Amino acid sequence: MSWQIPTQVEQDIIAGKATYRTFQTGNGGQSILPVPANAYVVIFGYDFSPAGGGFIGGFNGQSSNLSGVLARETTGFFSAFETQQIAFYTGTDFYPFIHHVNMITHLVNATWDETDPANSFSKTVQQWVEVDNTPIARQVYITSSNDVSITHGLVRNATRVTTGPIPVTSRTPSGLTYGGSGQNVQAQTDYGPAGTPLQFMQPSTKDFQDFGLGLLPANADGQAFATPDVNNGLIEAQNFINTIVPGGGNIISDATSQYYLCLHYALYSKTIPETRG
Repeated sequence: MSWQIPTQVEQDIIAGKATYRTFQTGNGGQSILPVPANAYVVIFGYDFSPAGGGFIGGFNGQSSNLSGVLARETTGFFSAFETQQIAFYTGTDFYPFIHHVNMITHLVNATWDETDPANSFSKTVQQWVEVDNTPIARQVYITSSNDVSITHGLVRNATRVTTGPIPVTSRTPSGLTYGGSGQNVQAQTDYGPAGTPLQFMQPSTKDFQDFGLGLLPANADGQAFATPDVNNGLIEAQNFINTIVPGGGNIISDATSQYYLCLHYALYSKTIPETRG
C-alpha cells in the first residue's frame, strides 16, 4: 500500500494556502507533533519502519509429515514484534492503527529420518528468523488544530473473554453473517492491563447487550486497540528489548532495532474552516 497527497490538499499546497511538511519520530514510544496556534494540520500519510530489526535468532521445528505445521518461534521475543500499533490522539479524536509485521525465515538445516521407511517424512528443521522492518506506507486523513499525540508499542495479548451465538437480526442476517449459525463467536476481547483493560465488544457494544451476551463492562469499546501495560497490553518497544534481551542496554542503542515513523502532512496557517450542514 502507498499514500498520495489528496487532490484538494495538493491544490492548496500549490496555491500557497498550505505548506507540505514531514515529521519523523521513532525510538521511544511517545511523541508529540506540535501544531502552532491559529493553525491546523492535515496528516495524509505515514511511512512506518517496524521495531525489532537487526536481531537474528534460531529455532527448531519438527513435523511428522510433509503437510505438518512446523513449530513456531516460542521464545516470545520475535513473536512480540509481530503485532505493532500506532495511534494518534488529537485531543478530540483517537485513531489507532494495528500492523501485523512479517517475519523473515531462513532455512539452515533439515534432517530427515531415513531409518524408518514407514516414517520417511519425519524431519527436524533448523531456521533463522528475523523481523522484516521494511517500511510500510499507509494513507490516512487526520485533521487537528491541537498538538497530536503519537503512540507506538508492541501488542502482546488479545485475551478471549466472552463468546456466544449471534441471533438473526436485520444487521446479522442468516447465511451472510454469523447470525443464526449457532457458533460461539468471540464477543469480548480484552486488550491491556489486568483489571482495567480496553474491552472490545462485538458485534457492537449495543448488540452485545441486546443479544443477551452479558452486561457491558466498565471499559467497553467498539474498536479493537491495545492500551499501555508492560505485561499484557501495549508495550514500549525499547522497554521490551531492554528487559528481555541479555545486555539490552547495548542492543537498544543499535539504530536497526528502533521503530521509525515519518508523517506527511499539510500545515495550514489559519483555523479550521467551519462546515455548514
